[in-house]
Amino acid sequence: MNPEVAVGDRVIRVPKILCVARNYADHAKEMGTPVPKEPIFFLKPTTALLPGGGTILLPAESKRVEVETELAVILKAGGRDVSAAKAVDLIGGYAVFFDITARDLQSKAREEGGPWTAAKGFDTFAPISKGVVAHRGIDPHGLSIRLRVNGVVRQDSNTSQMVFRIPQLIEASSRIMTLEEGDVLATGTPAGVWPIVSGDVLDAEISRVGTLRCNVASRNR
Repeated sequence: MNPEVAVGDRVIRVPKILCVARNYADHAKEMGTPVPKEPIFFLKPTTALLPGGGTILLPAESKRVEVETELAVILKAGGRDVSAAKAVDLIGGYAVFFDITARDLQSKAREEGGPWTAAKGFDTFAPISKGVVAHRGIDPHGLSIRLRVNGVVRQDSNTSQMVFRIPQLIEASSRIMTLEEGDVLATGTPAGVWPIVSGDVLDAEISRVGTLRCNVASRNR
């Protein structure tokens, strides 16, 4: 399997999916957790990618799965120890991203001091829209971000509310791991994460970036 994402007219292989936890203060509050003083990162497997949308499959292992809408950054170049000042040179495009989470599995992992891998890593748990090429006309920190579930608005915010901006995220993550061309960096979600069930239809929109639609169904064992 070669996980790929489209950015403009290009199709780029995705080496890894790097996500940011609690990067909106209102989301941290609704989760009952403090706003972090430094970015918190976790990884999703590339097998979770669902390029262009499609059907999110709910695993039998979880009784509560939730959707989080995020702005994703797609890198056109990689690097190690990249400064915030140079971070913009790595950005190739932007996309709409769903971070799907098995919340009950995540809560259990937290209680037991374990990792979140199972909660975040099921197949189809990383839908992503076609990317738009980054250019000066797109300010990634001034975009409306909205989610509708079955036509009802559940998330409605703006990327200006990020705790850590994209250059800071690139700088901090590149100190931990080497970033690569095609990496997807999901920048966190605002408040309003919502439980999803089989039969739901999810529609997300980020201004100047695009839309993402997914159906939800139960996964057969």
